[in-house]
Amino acid sequence: MAEERASIERSKEKWQNETLEPALRRAPERQERFETSSGIPVERLYTPADVATDYTGLGFPGIYPFTRGIQPTMYRGRLWTMRQYAGYASAQESNRRYRYLLEQGQTGLSVAFDLPTQLGFDSDHPLAEGEVGKVGVAICSLEDMETLMEGIPLDKVSVSMTINATAPVLLAMYEALARKRGLPLAALSGTIQNDILKEYVARGTYIFPPKPSLRLVTDVFRHASEHLPNWNIISISGYHIREAGANAVQEVAFTLADAIAYVQAAVDAGLPVDSFAPRLSFFFSAHNNLFEEVAKFRAARRLWARIMRERFKAQDPRSWMLRFHTQTAGSTLTAQQPDNNVVRVALQALAAVLGGTQSLHTNSRDEALSLPTEESVQLALRTQQIIAHESGVTDTVDPLAGSYFVEKLTDEIEARAGEYIAKIDSLGGALAAIQVGYVQKEIQDSAYIAQKAVEDKKRIVVGVNAFTVLESQKPQLLRVEPAIREEQMGRLRALRQRRDGPAVSESLARLRQAASGNDNVMSHLVACVEAHATLGEICDVLRQVFGEHKEAVVI
Repeated sequence: MAEERASIERSKEKWQNETLEPALRRAPERQERFETSSGIPVERLYTPADVATDYTGLGFPGIYPFTRGIQPTMYRGRLWTMRQYAGYASAQESNRRYRYLLEQGQTGLSVAFDLPTQLGFDSDHPLAEGEVGKVGVAICSLEDMETLMEGIPLDKVSVSMTINATAPVLLAMYEALARKRGLPLAALSGTIQNDILKEYVARGTYIFPPKPSLRLVTDVFRHASEHLPNWNIISISGYHIREAGANAVQEVAFTLADAIAYVQAAVDAGLPVDSFAPRLSFFFSAHNNLFEEVAKFRAARRLWARIMRERFKAQDPRSWMLRFHTQTAGSTLTAQQPDNNVVRVALQALAAVLGGTQSLHTNSRDEALSLPTEESVQLALRTQQIIAHESGVTDTVDPLAGSYFVEKLTDEIEARAGEYIAKIDSLGGALAAIQVGYVQKEIQDSAYIAQKAVEDKKRIVVGVNAFTVLESQKPQLLRVEPAIREEQMGRLRALRQRRDGPAVSESLARLRQAASGNDNVMSHLVACVEAHATLGEICDVLRQVFGEHKEAVVI
């Protein structure tokens, strides 16, 4: 091996002297330094001498360390789940959009909830004014969940719910709906995001302080382990970390650091690691730097496999697998020349597929301006379908494996992410690193560097800081009417009038007692929603017991 590397280096030196140098004298390169979005230097040329891992170390798909994918056949056996993140206005309106998407060939649902629902407020709460149905669907009660899923077979369609602070309540509603339909809970498949740690650094839709929030996360773990065997109990999200300004290396590092914290919390709560780890899932972003993104997904898989096997001593190979959903990057979409976003999304979706994603959402071209129109959503879904059925990239497993550049990038991202994780460990873990502001500061610094590069035109964004045009035609946008809140408030009033008031009060009292002690709250949440207690009423009980989190200022 050493002799082969030396031979390659000699050949490379000869090429540099005889071929490269004369070419550079005639025509210099475009810039002195090339690098990825994470600041990883990109060399002019890569050879086998640059790659630390030989083929035996790279391994095969479907086996440890899963660099090449978690399934032996990957997309030759089954394509990724095609989801379009959707939800707006009322449950009835969103239900129509879900049915349309399923008719267009979507294979799984991904539910977006409005801001009041994410923060545990009913639509008639004063703080909900102006926000009902705007960035997702308003869900206040079991009746709303019934309307949202009307006509959709819960035992045949996988449903992902992007919800965090109120995740246990929404999962309880979904479970109660299945029970009402007479479906066995084992027939339900889907994912609840349930990732509260990244809310403290990236999104801000937290309610309770970290300690009780982690208690709710582990309550979901235990409940699902006992009652929902085919449900993914958490979607540990790097997507929102990346959207907040992190680079690709930080996305991997901070996501896996959060995952370590969740696994440790569950183990500390008495759950055997192999009882829940096979149903952990992850959620990553896909950005424009195609090769870095592919390498990022491969590095994350390998790093997680080692963490689970070596750090947590998991024995079940399924516990070593990093299964992930990908969404194309909302932060890369531009309001200027929005049709350019179609190309960006296609590149990002291709990166996710080449990186081995299990599930994919493609953003719509108009999402920098508003919620997407039906036409835009269809085009975004068609992007996935064209990649799946026309590009040929699904015909072989991990088609970029062995690329000297991709393998070098994979190694580099893994090493750099590992350094971040070691730093977070030295601070006492993800929660401690968040509490002292370390993670927030790293993300803020990265966001500043990226924005400065755009403003200085060191990074070109087509249509924004280069190749601009005067745009006179305004695109057709989807608008959510203010009347949606009035209609939702009316439904809430009617529900409160006809429900059994004493039964609601009794269920909420039992929830308060469970939350004040050590009982798992999930069964009590199911009882509350079955009695038609509202989301806001349930969260108010938990607020009284747990208190509310106040964000610390990071300087």
